[in-house]
Amino acid sequence: MKNTLIAPSVLAADFANLQRDIEMINNSEADWFHIDIMDGVFVPNISYGMPVLAAITKHAKKTIDVHLMIIDPDRYISTFKKLGTDVLTVHYEACTHLHRTLQAIKAEGMQAGVALNPHTSVSVLEDVINDIDLVCIMSVNPGFGGQSFIENTYKKVKQLKEMIVKNNASTRIEVDGGVTNINATQLAAAGADVLVAGSYVFGADDPIATIADLKKITQ
Repeated sequence: MKNTLIAPSVLAADFANLQRDIEMINNSEADWFHIDIMDGVFVPNISYGMPVLAAITKHAKKTIDVHLMIIDPDRYISTFKKLGTDVLTVHYEACTHLHRTLQAIKAEGMQAGVALNPHTSVSVLEDVINDIDLVCIMSVNPGFGGQSFIENTYKKVKQLKEMIVKNNASTRIEVDGGVTNINATQLAAAGADVLVAGSYVFGADDPIATIADLKKITQ
């Protein structure tokens, strides 16, 4: 039985009630906390930094999945480990020496992830797929929540799944952006292992029921 993981994106939470929303995720069927760190340079937006992440990890009782949308991520790898990160994802487009960055993340005892922007082909990861624990396929342009889903994502997930199987890798596939009950089943069927949902969860009347529904339809 496929166990698709659901990772609510904290970027869509209510920052005036952050602890409440963290407790909601703790009490739901969600598997991971997905946390976007943006620097206003790599993406045209600034999210939150180390103090907010520290506040989140203090209360979170599930896997901390941090997605760095920043330039020069190598400078902060050990800092994110100290803040309680379990999975640290860097952007392919931001890393000049991707293999070295992946090794540095693993050396800190975290799982190493690589995110791909919508225009980046999965083929760029062929030579390092066995060093990657998670590939995050961006199904919207990174930087802002609430965008609509890019349909080409299904094809990229299938291509990536083929590459993982061919190389006998254990890499998980994560899809981030515009995930709802409309596309979640199809994404899981295409090979996605982790689905990040932000505004769809936090904008719902009953976020806990919405997470439970996503969990149910993707198994």
